[in-house]
Amino acid sequence: MSSVRLFGLTTSRLVSSSSNKENFVHFDKGTCRYDSFNELVDVAIDMEHRLRQAHEDQQKKRLARIDVILGMEWLKQHNAMIDVGSRTVQLCSSSGTDVIIHVPLHKHVSPTVNVAETQTEAQALAKIPVACEYPDVFPEELPGLPPDRDVEFRIDLVPGTAPVSKRPYRMAPDELKELKTQLQEQLDKGFIRPSSSPWGCPALFVEKKDQGGKRLCVDYRPLNAVTVKNKYPLPHIDILFDQLGGATVFSKIDLRSGYHQIKVREEDIPKTAFSTPYGLYEYLVMSFGLTNAPAFFMYLMNSVFMNELDKFVVVFIDDILVYSKNEKEHEEHLRIVLSRLREHKFYAKFSKCAFWLKEVAFLGHILSAKGVAVDPSKVEDVLNWKQPQTVTEIRSFLGLAGYYRRFIKDFSKIAKPMTALTQKNAKFAWSPKCEEAFGTLKELLTSAPVLAQPDITKPFDVYCDASVAASVVFDARRESDCICIPPTEKT
Repeated sequence: MSSVRLFGLTTSRLVSSSSNKENFVHFDKGTCRYDSFNELVDVAIDMEHRLRQAHEDQQKKRLARIDVILGMEWLKQHNAMIDVGSRTVQLCSSSGTDVIIHVPLHKHVSPTVNVAETQTEAQALAKIPVACEYPDVFPEELPGLPPDRDVEFRIDLVPGTAPVSKRPYRMAPDELKELKTQLQEQLDKGFIRPSSSPWGCPALFVEKKDQGGKRLCVDYRPLNAVTVKNKYPLPHIDILFDQLGGATVFSKIDLRSGYHQIKVREEDIPKTAFSTPYGLYEYLVMSFGLTNAPAFFMYLMNSVFMNELDKFVVVFIDDILVYSKNEKEHEEHLRIVLSRLREHKFYAKFSKCAFWLKEVAFLGHILSAKGVAVDPSKVEDVLNWKQPQTVTEIRSFLGLAGYYRRFIKDFSKIAKPMTALTQKNAKFAWSPKCEEAFGTLKELLTSAPVLAQPDITKPFDVYCDASVAASVVFDARRESDCICIPPTEKT
């Protein structure tokens, strides 16, 4: 073997090189272009004192030069140790014998590498106009308990309710270890304290989507069932974007552990008690899982930014979007928003913020001067959805796909065969029409248009069209230029 190539990608393919063929290399999870590979040969890589390649005769005939791509999973399985200095890869066979592979330099190996500059958050913040003036708004950690505010989170119970207590959930050994760590961290910050409350809901972990790891949550369903619901409305996503017409510059700000920046009213603290294998604790700050937490947070954010909403600020719970028509305006707008956060002692997580963007991902959408588009990374879950087998799975799919219904003309009409199966007493029978609707919705999401937001400062006409089957659609044309704007459906 003249050379071995190492890439951090899982693969079981062997490829050959040629300078006169199209550049393809196939990986297990897709296809990407690299070098001048043109031929694929399945190969089984084994470890018994040496590397063996299946189809060896084929390789000798077809391959003038062998390049083996060892995937990350395979390297991990054999505890590979890569020594760049000696250009060797040391592996351990199943018998415990060390196997060393020599990796000579190859003409396709670049003599140079790209070096990424590493910098602290403070160094990165210092380079951002306006934001650099507010380092106190972007601390690395919350400074402790939130300040006293005019309002605190409260938990009002249905009259006659008795305390509810549940046993803690069982946890795996790695979860128990993580639980100890997170309990101590929150005790040190003053967010929780030991409790003797008659209340107690079980703690559990949920996976963090953005950065991995586990988030400590509480299954507050027993408490939520007897809590008087706060009916403060959460804004409709479509309505939030209606004011963005003409915006060309964007910044987004994500609060750091937003719920933990709000105190719980003293008399309601015992109700937040949660049970763990290590005892009973209670929250002094608002916790994930409490039924009224999103509504209360939305109320508080609207109070803070009431004068800026629908002018240059969009707020959805702890996500804040600042939008402007030009950079000069954006400088002023950004300074106002950061001053509001400083004034009310709310803190943002710098690593999840982005400033001075021409295009920004926000609430599952891509926003730009062109309008609003579907965020491809968020649509992936819809595209990978398997055929629903139950009514519950149909509702779940339609709920997820329906988040982007404004991008799909006649969404209700297309989805009607599937929707019919969710009706009361309907017999579940997945028909060809259901399969067609299922595939059509997926296909349309992959080719969804960019929806322009009308500039309400300019005149435009509204045209209406009615469908007996499902919807009423509104289309707008402005100044003789036809633009595509979000349809409004009424079923």
